[in-house]
Amino acid sequence: MEEKVAMRTVLGTAVAPVVWGSTYAVTQLWLPPGRPLFAAVMRILPAGVLLLLWVRQLPRGAWWGRAAVLGTLNHAVFFGLVYVAAYRLPSGLASTLTAVSPVVVMGVAWLLLGERQPWVAVLAALAGIGGVVVLVSAGGGGTSGAVDPVGVAASVGAVVSASVGFVLVRRWTPRDAVLATTAWQLVAGGLVLVPVALVVEGAPPALDGAAVLALLWLGLVGSVVGYVVWFRGLTRMDAGAVAVVGLLNPVVGTVLGVVLLGEGFGWVQLGAMLVVLGGVLVAQAPVRAAAAGWVERARAHRVGVGVPRGSRSAGGTSEREGAVDAVREPSEPAACRS
Repeated sequence: MEEKVAMRTVLGTAVAPVVWGSTYAVTQLWLPPGRPLFAAVMRILPAGVLLLLWVRQLPRGAWWGRAAVLGTLNHAVFFGLVYVAAYRLPSGLASTLTAVSPVVVMGVAWLLLGERQPWVAVLAALAGIGGVVVLVSAGGGGTSGAVDPVGVAASVGAVVSASVGFVLVRRWTPRDAVLATTAWQLVAGGLVLVPVALVVEGAPPALDGAAVLALLWLGLVGSVVGYVVWFRGLTRMDAGAVAVVGLLNPVVGTVLGVVLLGEGFGWVQLGAMLVVLGGVLVAQAPVRAAAAGWVERARAHRVGVGVPRGSRSAGGTSEREGAVDAVREPSEPAACRS
């Protein structure tokens, strides 16, 4: 039973990076050129409004401030920089740079949550970083010339911003409140970006049918579905373990860059892709252990089994904390009020 729950959690979480890997190719093919902030606003604000209408629940208490912080980190800053990178870098290189995310998330999770990652997860993260170093140093990812430093800086900045935001999601979000808190973040992030986009880029551009369909894909599937399953994974696994699953993003981005954009694909790209895929596979052991530990804590709580103070599960969080989380599950509105 624990194995099935673990794999279901991993596969559900993996939907997000697979969808997000299409961002770069879709942006370059069908969105208006030179409008990264407009693309970012349209990616998150309409999706957030639709999801908010669906859940019909507003933040309460501390969640007004938390929604603003998470929306700014996970959506406003992140997508603003992601689209700058998408316009300046080849799809394969831009998406592969996101491989630095696991090690950043692990560091932030250790600082803010005290989570210590197993050596297997650390090894997987370092493998992803190794792939990035090889790709960038060789000028790979579909470019034969020098790598655009602004695009690289934007991509790395996006990863750092989202990594901090993801760890805060794990710290603040109850497991039963993912839909509502995702809606609040998307709306908050969109509202932060709107005035910035108007000042920097001016009035919105005209959109053709292909651009509208591209924005629907990126907003409804990429933002609503992607972030709901991603944040759900963050409430059930270690932040570092979830970030390692995110290494699927560069694999999808590289493949789509080759298939849709005709970007170069040689031994460097193949080697980097194999390194990233290997990192994801290696990381499955701690991911499964973290999910199984969550099931064990929830089961122990249901049958009233006491847990020694200070003991730790495979996921890196204390058993006492897991029991407290389980108490919160039945009441989403109450959990969101804190």
